[in-house]
Amino acid sequence: MKSRKFKTVLAILFLALVASVIVNPKAPPTRYYDGAPRTLVIAHQGGDGVWPGDTLLAFENAVEIGSDVLEMDAHITKDGQIVLMHDEEVDRTTDGAGLIEDLTLEELKQLDAAYDWSTDDGATFPYRGQGIQAPTLEEVFQRFPNMRYVIEIKLTKNPIDKPLCDLIRQYDMQDKVLIGSFHDEAMRNFRAACPEVTTSASRTEVRNYVLLGKVFLWGFYLPRFQTIQPPWDPEESLGIQIMTERFVRESHAKNIRVEPWTVNDPQLMKQYIEWGVDGIITDRPDLLVEALGN
Repeated sequence: MKSRKFKTVLAILFLALVASVIVNPKAPPTRYYDGAPRTLVIAHQGGDGVWPGDTLLAFENAVEIGSDVLEMDAHITKDGQIVLMHDEEVDRTTDGAGLIEDLTLEELKQLDAAYDWSTDDGATFPYRGQGIQAPTLEEVFQRFPNMRYVIEIKLTKNPIDKPLCDLIRQYDMQDKVLIGSFHDEAMRNFRAACPEVTTSASRTEVRNYVLLGKVFLWGFYLPRFQTIQPPWDPEESLGIQIMTERFVRESHAKNIRVEPWTVNDPQLMKQYIEWGVDGIITDRPDLLVEALGN
């Protein structure tokens, strides 16, 4: 009896695997990657490991050295302006305090956006007092109209989805912007407001996709996203090793692009390049440009 039940379970599992291969729904189409190089250099905050992140200075330098994509973090101010800064609060990086969404753009522009940036654990602050401000997304669109963008959005009291979508449409950036978020609700809201813009997987979508893959059932997963941006470090994903060559290969079979974060080790960069990742998010775009031989 036990042998018969075991054979039945095996047969069911085999049929499920066959069905998943046959079904295997693909990711929605996107024009974001049209004409893109094999592995995109995605400058995290413009390269926060070499310049003060989320500033025009960082973005200008990232473009100058040959980065393909500018990655940034978008927030909305009290008066409805979309600005770029990593944290929800200004405390860690500036000489001010408080939530961005509780400040007006004028108040935010008075802060030194490079005040606490340091590469030697606070021994020196090489960009402090040089008038570096938090930029608006509109300023960056105007400065770099031909760049690709990865924009991470937060879940805020002041809704950001419609103002962000309006700005993307105003500057005709629909095919040049990829929106990401750790927050499921923020991603749902943005997709509803701006369905034509490419998105990456939210935290829950990453979890579900990865867990199904671990039991070889990716074929049943219907992605709403076109890109997945997993952490390279298992400690960032509850000890689960997401980034493997199989993960990249199976994701590509579903038309899902793979862009791991935040990769700053040149050897790991080279390994991922060999695996065929579509982009690498890094604080050191200078090292990734070198690894690619650009």
